[in-house]
Amino acid sequence: MEGNNLEKTPQEGNLYRQLNCLIVAHLRHHNLIQAARAVASATMTPLDVEAPPNKLLELVAKGLAVKEDETLRGVPSSTLFDLGTALGYGSNPNPRVSSIDFSAGQDTKGSTKSFPKHETRHLSEHKNIARCARFSPDGMFVATGSADTSIKLFEISKIKQMMLPDSKDGPVRPVIRTFYDHEQPINDLDFHPQSTVLISGAKDNTIKFFDFSKATAKRAFRVIQDTHNVRSVAFHPSGDFLIAGTDHPIAHLYDVNTFQCYLSANPPEIGVNGAINQVRYSSTGGMYVTASKDGAIRLWDGVSASCVRSIVGAHRTAEAMSACFTKDQRFVLSCGKDSTVKLWEIGTGRLVKQYLGATHTQLRCQAVFSDTEEFVLSIDESSNEIVIWDALTGEKVAKWPSNHIGSPRWIEHSPTEPAFISCGTDRSVRFWKEIL
Repeated sequence: MEGNNLEKTPQEGNLYRQLNCLIVAHLRHHNLIQAARAVASATMTPLDVEAPPNKLLELVAKGLAVKEDETLRGVPSSTLFDLGTALGYGSNPNPRVSSIDFSAGQDTKGSTKSFPKHETRHLSEHKNIARCARFSPDGMFVATGSADTSIKLFEISKIKQMMLPDSKDGPVRPVIRTFYDHEQPINDLDFHPQSTVLISGAKDNTIKFFDFSKATAKRAFRVIQDTHNVRSVAFHPSGDFLIAGTDHPIAHLYDVNTFQCYLSANPPEIGVNGAINQVRYSSTGGMYVTASKDGAIRLWDGVSASCVRSIVGAHRTAEAMSACFTKDQRFVLSCGKDSTVKLWEIGTGRLVKQYLGATHTQLRCQAVFSDTEEFVLSIDESSNEIVIWDALTGEKVAKWPSNHIGSPRWIEHSPTEPAFISCGTDRSVRFWKEIL
C-alpha cells in the first residue's frame, strides 16, 4: 500500500487530498463527527477542513448522471422506460438562478421584496375535488390528480397559448392526456426525471406508472401494489428509485427496475399516528424528508435510508402536511395544520424562520417556494386566499383571492419560471403566471 502511494503522480495525490477533504467535510456537515474524526486521522486531513455543504453529494450525483447518460446511449429499447423524446421531454431548462442564502444572517430589515402581479386562468375541471398537482422537472408539463380517480396532464406551452388575448387558431385545449386507472382518490404525483413517465399514488394502495408519450394510452403500463394507502410519491433524481409515503410510519423505498421494496434498517420510535403525509427528495437524492401526521419532520439518508434527524413536534401536536428542501439542501420548509409554515436548518434541526398569517387547520395543503426561492406560497382556508411571504425576511407580502369557490386544496409552483397551479374543492384547476 505504501509503495502504491509513493508511485502516485502529483495530480493523483492532489485528487486524493481533495477527495479526503470532501469526505471529512461531508461527514462533519451531517453530524457524523466520530466518523469524520476517524477518516481525518487515517488520511491526515484537518478535521475542520472547509468545503461547501453537500459538495461531495453534488459531485457524485453529476458523475452518476454522466455515467447514466453514457449507459443509456447504448441501451436497447427493452429497458423499463423508453427515453421520452417524443414530446421533447427531459431537456434541461435554464431556470432563474436562486440567490437566497438563509444562513447569511438574521438582520434582514428593509430588504423585503414585493411579489410581482400575476394573471390567472381557469384551465379545467375534474368531476370531483382536485387534490394534488405536480410540475415536470423541466417545467414543460403539469399533472393534476382528483378524488374522481382521474389524472389530467397539461402542456404548459398550450396553457400560455390559451392565455393569449388573440388566439388566431381558435380554442386551445391545454389538457393533452387524461388517465383513468385508479379505483380510489389520487393523493400525489411525480414525473420521472428523464423519461416520459408519470407516477401516481392513491388510496387504493397502488403506485401506477403512465407513459404520456403515447397519445392513446389511458391506463398504467406498470403497477406497484403497496400494503397501505399511498399518500405521497417521489422519484429519486437518478430515476432509478422512488420513495412512497403511506399510512405506514416508515417510507417505502422501491427499485424502479425490479420493484423490490426496502425499509429503513434503523427507524426511530414513531407513535401510533405516524402516517406519512408527504415525502420529498433533496436535489441530489442524498437525503429525503418525511412530514408525518404525528407533527414530526424526519430527515433520512438517501442511500442507507437511515433516519439522521427527527424534529419531533415540528408543528406541535398538529399534523405536518408538507416538507421540501431548499435547492442547496441545507434547509427544509414545512407546513402544518397548526397554521404555521416553518424553515428548519438540517444540520442542527434549528428553527430558522416562521411564516405566519395563513390559516390551515382542516384541509391537506402545502407550502412551496417560488422557482427562485425568494418567496414562500401557501393557502388561507378561512379567507380562501393565496398567501405569499418574502422567504428571507418572513414578512407577508401579498394575499390574493384564490378565485376558487371554497378553499384551494393544493398549490404547486413551477420549478423553472414564475408560474404556479392551484387546485380546489370546487374541482377546478387554475394556472397563475407573472404579468410581464
